[in-house]
Amino acid sequence: MAPKTHYLFRLVFTWIITLLASLSGAQVVNAAPNCSPLLSQTFPRLQDEAPQNLCQYQGKVILVVNTASFCGFTSQYEGLEKVYAKYKDQGLVVLGFPSNDFGQQEPGSNKEIADFCKNTYDVKFPMFAKSAVSGSNPNPLFKMLIAKTGTTPKWNFYKYLIDRNGNVVESYSSMTKPTSSSVTAEIEKLLGEKAR
Repeated sequence: MAPKTHYLFRLVFTWIITLLASLSGAQVVNAAPNCSPLLSQTFPRLQDEAPQNLCQYQGKVILVVNTASFCGFTSQYEGLEKVYAKYKDQGLVVLGFPSNDFGQQEPGSNKEIADFCKNTYDVKFPMFAKSAVSGSNPNPLFKMLIAKTGTTPKWNFYKYLIDRNGNVVESYSSMTKPTSSSVTAEIEKLLGEKAR
């Protein structure tokens, strides 16, 4: 196959995979050759449902959290935003996944959730469309996080910390604030490590 033809084939193939992922909501997609299996997935963005491949965060330290707008822990959005603002230039990203799994505390549409996050807490870290994070059919990322840690989110604002190589390092209960020393000390440690 000629180089130009090979390039066009790969371009069309990638476009088809991205389109299929956006239609299905979330799919495992091997879009980047050096992307870890944990991040080789695509999810719709919260505000506009545009497909976002998590491989774009490969090489970063990642704090994944399931969120809800009407929970006793909802004020943790403020702490998550503080941690994100403090460490993002060093390579941290916070990824929020709204879910209605616990206490029906995220009943709104994606637009309503996006408006709440922006207007109430001025959330700037990436947020994804509402999905299940527990039970019999969690979204593919949480399914893998649960399998790798042996721990399932027990409530809203459960947190998983992932290193620069896409390995799950730690999980934190909803009771653990994102600004707590146990979380920030581990983030700082991981930020000091180079990706392999």
